[in-house]
Amino acid sequence: MSYVRIWLHCVWGTKNRVSFLNDSNKQIILTHIRENAKSKGIYIDFINGHKEHIHCIISLDAEQTLAKTIQLIKGESSFWINKNNYALGNFEWADEYFAVSVSESQIDNVREYIKNQEIHHKRKSWEDEYNEFIEKYGFKRIWG
Repeated sequence: MSYVRIWLHCVWGTKNRVSFLNDSNKQIILTHIRENAKSKGIYIDFINGHKEHIHCIISLDAEQTLAKTIQLIKGESSFWINKNNYALGNFEWADEYFAVSVSESQIDNVREYIKNQEIHHKRKSWEDEYNEFIEKYGFKRIWG
């Protein structure tokens, strides 16, 4: 048996940055994402979101790839959201996502950051946060 712990901070948004998560649906959707991921052997340590995007911490095992894991989470959740009529019209997540590794010593800080999305976004828009991620991690601009 291989012993692997790879922590990743993953972020993805709605297609066209449509504001979707709100007080009436946010916890239902986040709970579904966590439970569905668990049923597929995907470990979501922490998850939260704000209006048009979701942050989560996942831990991949030795057999999982990032691309397949994100595809399973996003694909199934958008199907479920549409099937259960949580969106007006057809709901989609954007194709793109961010994922950065997190060291064991920083995992609590990332949990706090994700936990406080409502407070964080009173001061900073999703657009500002997106641009900050691009700059901080040296990504080339892929959205917008």
